[in-house]
Amino acid sequence: MNDSAFLILFIAFTAMMSVIPFLLRQLKIPMVISLLVAGMIIGPTGLNLVSTLSEPLAFLGTPPAETVSHFNSLVNSLGALGLMFLMALAGMEADFKLINSAKKPVILLSILTFLIPAVTGYWVYWYFKPDDLPGKLLFASLFASHSVGIVFPVIRELKLSKTRFGAAVLISTVITDIASIILLAVSVQLHRQWNSQVHMVVKGTLSIFDRMDTALLGNSFTPVFLAIVLIYLVVSIFVLNFIGKWLRKVFNPGEDMLITILLLVILGTVLVGELLGINLVVGAFIAGLGLSKVVQDKDMVVFRRFESIGYGFLIPFLFVSIGMKTDFSAFSQSGNLPIILFTVFGLILSKVLSGFIAMKASGFNTPASLSAGLMTVPQLSATLAAAAIGKDLGILDTQFFNTIIILAVVTTLPIPTLVRWVIEKGKVAFEDADAEAPRVVKEEELL
Repeated sequence: MNDSAFLILFIAFTAMMSVIPFLLRQLKIPMVISLLVAGMIIGPTGLNLVSTLSEPLAFLGTPPAETVSHFNSLVNSLGALGLMFLMALAGMEADFKLINSAKKPVILLSILTFLIPAVTGYWVYWYFKPDDLPGKLLFASLFASHSVGIVFPVIRELKLSKTRFGAAVLISTVITDIASIILLAVSVQLHRQWNSQVHMVVKGTLSIFDRMDTALLGNSFTPVFLAIVLIYLVVSIFVLNFIGKWLRKVFNPGEDMLITILLLVILGTVLVGELLGINLVVGAFIAGLGLSKVVQDKDMVVFRRFESIGYGFLIPFLFVSIGMKTDFSAFSQSGNLPIILFTVFGLILSKVLSGFIAMKASGFNTPASLSAGLMTVPQLSATLAAAAIGKDLGILDTQFFNTIIILAVVTTLPIPTLVRWVIEKGKVAFEDADAEAPRVVKEEELL
């Protein structure tokens, strides 16, 4: 793509990505939702900005189709880096020492928000296709997964990372996501075995398990994969902690090279995880967690610089790129209203109910418990990626895949605003894990 064409497109794209959220902020719409809406307006279902501008820029020597393809690839790549930064920052901020003060809610949230939605998803798919076990397990994993990409920004904006509530929701979300990834891998391998597709290669994944002969592991795949995940988590945290201590001795916090090396370490950890079939979301979080002692220095210089790169540049591309992919035509294409209704209402009810029960049993009041339940509802990138894998393998047909797209739109857009409304109306006071006085969320923090 011509450099001048790229510059003009990037300026127009960045302008829209900045102006739209700024205007929506005046209506007290949360930043995450503003960026999603900006992506919908910019994308093919809206103004189709990239395609529209590429036509008059053809005089610069690049065919419009090539310009659109290259620029969309760039936006998607920046979005993937944004997701990685978001999860790494979540790991850097997640203080697992707080688990001692939030042990009960973490345990209850992890168990209930996995089991109840997973059983619901299994039942929903069983209702339509009772004989398809891999499909039922895949749908169970989709229902059980959480969207850390939505949960963490909400917790961060409300400054709840160091509270019992924030620690419980964030830590349990990561635990549940790991469990859902394991369940997804089991459903994929089971489908391949049932269909004798032992040498089938899954598109869009680096996992060695998706390129190997499934007969090598047979029925032992699940325990082997679980053991590999646990080893990856433990070894990654140990090795990254060692590297972090060494880097603190070699570099000063303000040195630019330190940021470059830390970024390389995070990328390497994510890549190893992808090779082992572990989602980018989990790999980046583990990398951030392992490096937390490096960035959590006295002046927080390194962490602030990572925040600036992430929230100032890359993370907005994540939500805009997701908004651009929103396919509203799925609402009309699906053509099977019962599947949509069962899926959407089944997920929302199971998520809210399981989160509410877990937090209520842990001693939180009704508004806080409802807020925690609502935070588990959004289904975003991890769910869509898992659904795409299921579609490529033939586990999910077009109707179920389109239903997942609708589910992502319906559960992602309203939830952050609804959570803030519940917290505001309920005047919720959140207890800090290391302080006796509870913290009340102020109205200006809800914007």
